[in-house]
Amino acid sequence: MSFLVVLLELALVVVTMLVTASLAIVGPRRIVSSLGDFRWRLEICFIPLLALASVLILRWSTADAVVRLERRVFGNNITQWLFDFDRLFGPGGPVALLQSLQSPALTSYFVFAYVYGYAFLLLFPFIAYFALEETDDLADLILAFTANYAIGLCCYVLFMAYGPRNFDPLLFDGLLYDAFPRIRDLTGNVNRPTNVFPSLHTSLSMTVFFFAWQTREKYPTWVPVAGVLAISIVFATMYLGIHWFSDVVAGTLLAAVSVYIGRSYTVREATESGRRYLSDRLGSGGRTDGD
Repeated sequence: MSFLVVLLELALVVVTMLVTASLAIVGPRRIVSSLGDFRWRLEICFIPLLALASVLILRWSTADAVVRLERRVFGNNITQWLFDFDRLFGPGGPVALLQSLQSPALTSYFVFAYVYGYAFLLLFPFIAYFALEETDDLADLILAFTANYAIGLCCYVLFMAYGPRNFDPLLFDGLLYDAFPRIRDLTGNVNRPTNVFPSLHTSLSMTVFFFAWQTREKYPTWVPVAGVLAISIVFATMYLGIHWFSDVVAGTLLAAVSVYIGRSYTVREATESGRRYLSDRLGSGGRTDGD
């Protein structure tokens, strides 16, 4: 199955989930109201969105360079350390324990959570927070996502590591590709086998859950949904043999740090200053008093 077909399948499933959740959790009235002044909302979030887009472009455009830096400059292959840390919790560690529970139904659930649930979990908060009267939560979430990707990219440059399924295929099963080989076309185009420590699947998922908890008064129904999905994704990364337990721990810590950065008054103030400056520049046709 080609990459485009898999991508189309992913899009159809995730869009269906987004529409359903938007109607049930956000509500049609709130969505319609937010669309009436979408330009103002986008203007408020322009600087955070620009920062996030810049980090994502940097990550995707420098993928090959990152691999070369990992191997030739730093060369810090910490895979054995991660494996040794996991074994402190028993033979094979938490990954082997989870995989010992495998069944077709459980594998299907965790693959769904890892691929489809993850995409939905990252995208839905943009809709939910965009529909609020105040855009602070949306801007903070975007900044937290930016911090996740930026710090994660730095870690991937400094620390080269392979996941359990690549480290020891005899001890750990690569359940993601064994059960659903068509997923290989999708994940192979968006990730690298050494992008392991920390787990960005974990950090981004837990970031969404932390924000859901902090905004529980606005969207109380979203909290249990985000919690179940985030925790499922965390366990899925280990059950499927993609990440070590230490990657998950580091990912959770990264989520906490990223949420703190996103919610930081200093960061928000700097972002607001940048937005006002840009707005003034655009409003004056790019001229200043000195022009």
